[in-house]
Amino acid sequence: MPNLSDTWVKVFSSEQLYLAEIVKGVLEENEVPVILLNKQASIYNMFGEIEVYVPETESLKAYYLINQNQL
Repeated sequence: MPNLSDTWVKVFSSEQLYLAEIVKGVLEENEVPVILLNKQASIYNMFGEIEVYVPETESLKAYYLINQNQL
């Protein structure tokens, strides 16, 4: 369970849920805590983005993993 008292930073966002889930999976495989925040309109899921957040202390590792995996 992520520690919610940490400062969290956005490291990725997409309008496509599957892309955010792939990023989440890569980060979790590398033991980086992740929270997805779905900001899409609930009616059609067509407008808005899904944002990926990690603890600030893990942000450099997260950016590195995202870039290494070309996400």
